[in-house]
Amino acid sequence: MKLRKPKIENSKQGTLKIYWQMFFTFVRIGTFTFGGGYAMIPLIQEEVVKKKKWIEEREFIDMLAMAQSAPGVMAINTAIFIGYKMRGFKGSLVTAFGTALPSFIIILLIAIVFTSFRENPVVERIFKGIRPAVVALIAAPLYKMGKSAGITWKTIIIPIAAILLIWLGGISPIWIVLAAIIGGILYGTVNTKKQTKTE
Repeated sequence: MKLRKPKIENSKQGTLKIYWQMFFTFVRIGTFTFGGGYAMIPLIQEEVVKKKKWIEEREFIDMLAMAQSAPGVMAINTAIFIGYKMRGFKGSLVTAFGTALPSFIIILLIAIVFTSFRENPVVERIFKGIRPAVVALIAAPLYKMGKSAGITWKTIIIPIAAILLIWLGGISPIWIVLAAIIGGILYGTVNTKKQTKTE
């Protein structure tokens, strides 16, 4: 996938402004996300695709696929891809730092006072209440993302099979992604040959 940079003001002031926008956008996402990288996906989608319109829906899905395939934390990988598309290497540093900073500060504070409140029943109840909400945050955008990715009733068996292989079969997502890449290449080759014969 070719990353096309959006048209943004190239003046020094405009460049500084977009850096700050990118930084604070990802700081906000990192601050208000509970439940790990996957829970960040709907928030990143809302901010980057719908509100800021920095990238298109289809492009966002392609970035998620690459972020999932690459080693490291998915949310950071996604932030790096978006930052690089916006402002190259410096942009990727800004978005990655913005995403990681809130978690670093919060976890550091928790680590400092962890022993004093880890057995606190109120804190335990708070996290029990957060967990179902996290599941909903992850599940909510799946339908829209599925439509954008071209999932139909005929092809829905593919993501279902992938989920079952990972969940029940214990197969690494890396092998699923590699199988999907090979399957996509084979499908494209066969489809091209069919179209050539028809013509």
